[in-house]
Amino acid sequence: MKEKIILITGGTSGIGLALAKEFGNKGSLIAFTGRDADRLRQTKTTLDSMGITSISIQADATSETDQRKAVAQTINRYGKLDILICNAGISMRALFQELDLSVIRQVMETNFFGAVSICHAAMPYIIRSKGSIVGISSIAGYKGLPGRTGYSASKFALAGFLDALRIEMLPKGVQVLLASPGFTASNIRENALTKSGEKQGESPRAEEKMMTAEQVASVIYHSVVSRKAEVVMTSQGKLTVWLNKFFPRWVDRLVYKTMQKEEGSGLPPLS
Repeated sequence: MKEKIILITGGTSGIGLALAKEFGNKGSLIAFTGRDADRLRQTKTTLDSMGITSISIQADATSETDQRKAVAQTINRYGKLDILICNAGISMRALFQELDLSVIRQVMETNFFGAVSICHAAMPYIIRSKGSIVGISSIAGYKGLPGRTGYSASKFALAGFLDALRIEMLPKGVQVLLASPGFTASNIRENALTKSGEKQGESPRAEEKMMTAEQVASVIYHSVVSRKAEVVMTSQGKLTVWLNKFFPRWVDRLVYKTMQKEEGSGLPPLS
């Protein structure tokens, strides 16, 4: 990865920031996006202090114009693009019958259409470099999670898009990687949307029992180096995906009972 050009969306915190550090420490040159100007400056300062070459780009993942600007600024600075990591994302937490449908639209615009638009803008450069496209998905993209209907829908959509894109790219020599962490200790749950579209503010899950963002970034780095097509993280995540292929109804109940334990889940007991 030395001197490879990496563009990371949502790179100012959590997995995105960890990826910038992971690839940057291996000699890659980083471009990263975010919406908040202060966080962009803080992240740039952090990477500079680590000796990592980077540029910050203020961009909203829901804006196709911003996404194209992010690619253009990366090319203007570095002259090429080797790896695009579609990391920008938001979550939500509400029972479907209680939420405002605008919440699902907002999640889809960020998690799915945001990835689609920046992939479209970056495609000519990725093809030219025979590079890599990485989509950060979730176990929720393999098994629907109650109380996360919009989030699961966005990750299932992302998985289908990248699967089709991977096949289209076979003659071009482009790697398309779907990376699916399990529950990760990051700020995505603090920023999760409630039923009315407001930020949740505090995670209902025990973060100390989860993968760290740095562990996720390390797995993704090695998956890019080995040009994998798919990686599912954590033993619990792998087991869930495998069991769901053969015992889907049993896994339905298992997932329900697991998510029901969240404080304020709103899920009634199963009979």
